[in-house]
Amino acid sequence: MKIIFLGTGGSIPTRERGSPAIVILRKKEVLLLDCGEGTQHRMAAAKVSFNRPMRIFITHLHGDHVLGIPGLLQTMSLLEREPPLQIYGPRGLASFIKAFSSILGAPSFPLEVIELVEEGTAYMGPEYRIEAAKAEHDGECWSYGLIENPRPGRFHPDRARMLGIPEGPLWRRLQYGEEIILGDGRVIKPDEVVDPPREGRKIVYSGDTRPSRRLVEFAEGADILIHEATFDEELAERADRDGHSTARQAAEVASAARVKSLFLTHISSRYPDASPLLEQARGVFPNTVVATDLMEVELPP
Repeated sequence: MKIIFLGTGGSIPTRERGSPAIVILRKKEVLLLDCGEGTQHRMAAAKVSFNRPMRIFITHLHGDHVLGIPGLLQTMSLLEREPPLQIYGPRGLASFIKAFSSILGAPSFPLEVIELVEEGTAYMGPEYRIEAAKAEHDGECWSYGLIENPRPGRFHPDRARMLGIPEGPLWRRLQYGEEIILGDGRVIKPDEVVDPPREGRKIVYSGDTRPSRRLVEFAEGADILIHEATFDEELAERADRDGHSTARQAAEVASAARVKSLFLTHISSRYPDASPLLEQARGVFPNTVVATDLMEVELPP
């Protein structure tokens, strides 16, 4: 599983930082978190296919988070996309998409818009789910969390070969937790060649928000927390007034939630050099990174 930060800027894009958009690549699927203006260009730069199975999750309806949707849908239609597309987000999202579709034309592929009404599971898949929690921002805004199901333990082919287990169906049975009997009568148990089950991985995206106890609870134990850090600590009062967070506040959320890694995004255009924000955050939570456009983060298997 890989995270690609397409756009890491705030309300005003710069040459270095585009409008908010983050891709999570999981197997053959694309999960797009927010879709600011220029998202499709960054997707092309990151070599993310427009025709792969995809779901889009919009945090809120401010322009810097949604104005990339019309162009992205048009490009998908021009490329004759066939797989259906689901877009999740706050109430009003369907009207927004309907408005520009009435002018530009409806997409040529199946499109479903799911408006979120309450906290809980936004999408349930066979191997993971997407949870939604309310963020503290102006108007309706959502935070999202990708939570994988527990995964089978790692299979060790070298151990299987040492035990004389022929490659093929017997290996698969052991991986599925079955005991097997070899031709010589030996009984092989799964734990002899398979590690204990692994916890699923968890990625949480704050969206635009003030620091909140709800987000701490929502992000609890996450492998990666992607948290907005619009301002430095000198502008903490403005951050609160505008419904945003400082870098230090994001780090305090990460520390309280006991996450493994913190990535800061939604950096205001007033900071061409984000090192002061990084310094303030690392003073609270050392394992902090300021995300940059097209940065890729590979999660351990």
